[in-house]
Amino acid sequence: MAEVRTPVGDLTAHWCGKPDDAPGTYTVEWTIDTELAWGQNARPSPTPGPALLTGGGCTVRRGQLDVTVDGIGVLHLGDTSVLLDLAAPLPQSAVATWVDFEVTPEEIGLYPYFP
Repeated sequence: MAEVRTPVGDLTAHWCGKPDDAPGTYTVEWTIDTELAWGQNARPSPTPGPALLTGGGCTVRRGQLDVTVDGIGVLHLGDTSVLLDLAAPLPQSAVATWVDFEVTPEEIGLYPYFP
């Protein structure tokens, strides 16, 4: 597990780089290893704006939700976008809205990316 600091909040996530990677600043690609299920682990956010909030064993990723023409979910968190698998098509009212998406730290994978 790795402690992560971002412009929209801090969290703990599964480090998918080499186990002996030195602590420091990395550019990473985010993955989420669970499907977004509207009304279950995702719902409209009462507060707009990107955020990473932790507590109670889960992380709430508040971001703006979008869907590609291929039906892939995209959660925009400030200048970061995370691709999501959708459990089912989203209701139209969910698209382009701010949502809270609850996941456990173990479901978030961070892969070092070297541009």
